[in-house]
Amino acid sequence: MGVKLKDIVEPKKIDFKDLEGRAVSIDAFNTLYQFLSTIRQRDGRPLTNENGNITSHLSGILYRNSSMVEKDIKPIYVFDGQSSELKSDTQSKRREVRNEAEKIYKEALKQGDTEKARKFAMRSSKLSAEIIESSKKLLTLMGIPYVEAKGEGEAQAAYLVANGDAYAVASQDYDCLLFGAKRVVRNLAVNSNLGNLEYYELNKVLKELDVTREELIDMGILIGTDFCEGLKGIGAKTALKLAHKGQLKEKMAELQEQSTHDLDEIRELFLNHDVNTDYKIKWEKPKQDKIIEFLCYEHGFSEDRVVKASDKLKNLSSSQGSLDAWFY
Repeated sequence: MGVKLKDIVEPKKIDFKDLEGRAVSIDAFNTLYQFLSTIRQRDGRPLTNENGNITSHLSGILYRNSSMVEKDIKPIYVFDGQSSELKSDTQSKRREVRNEAEKIYKEALKQGDTEKARKFAMRSSKLSAEIIESSKKLLTLMGIPYVEAKGEGEAQAAYLVANGDAYAVASQDYDCLLFGAKRVVRNLAVNSNLGNLEYYELNKVLKELDVTREELIDMGILIGTDFCEGLKGIGAKTALKLAHKGQLKEKMAELQEQSTHDLDEIRELFLNHDVNTDYKIKWEKPKQDKIIEFLCYEHGFSEDRVVKASDKLKNLSSSQGSLDAWFY
């Protein structure tokens, strides 16, 4: 999902120590989809409670965030607000893909093909209102703040960095760079010992590519974003060549002739996205008894595992300092 810049942007390899004591603004929807896609049983079925309600996302929130807090990283979740009408086509196509994947997944289950079932189950993940609300509830019980965006979560997450409330945006999508995120971290969930934690600085990206942010946005639009299909045959490397040859405007005009969207509106969406400026960032002490009640008694989690994970929210090693320093 998102604009495909992987072929032209070079990440810096970092580890969790580079993020110690720093806050990261996390694209909530992006992260929840990861949990729903990957935290599944062998045959692709999501984790559920005795009532059949999905709990994969709750498992991901508990264990990933407790691990981050133990590493002295301060998470702030950012939830999407109202999506732009420009995104409706993309959302419609994604629904079709997920619905089709779900059909194939269920058929594979009937046939006993667990490998195929899991493959297509991962592609069928959907966010429901219940999943979103239960995620917010668990974050609150864990003492982790979240912010409601007016529009795109990535734009809001980028604003938190620009406003000094977070050090970097944590997201798998490169769109954050188009939204002006000064610093972006990818693969935050991956063990840093594997060398998969990626770090990008917008200014360095622009300097290394020898383009302006406005040119990077136009490149992204030509490649294709969630708000508009790009120009056929143009990938990241071709878009960069066009920028260096001064041909972006020419190609943008060509795309505008083919597109039903106003490209100036898309460009403005990236440059001046409407964000929520009326928010408060405050880490609270975790309510372990409430976490246990919510996850164990309501959703069937193992109490022993929940206790061990939630203990990490309040007991950091002496070398990392006291978590109390986070609470305002």
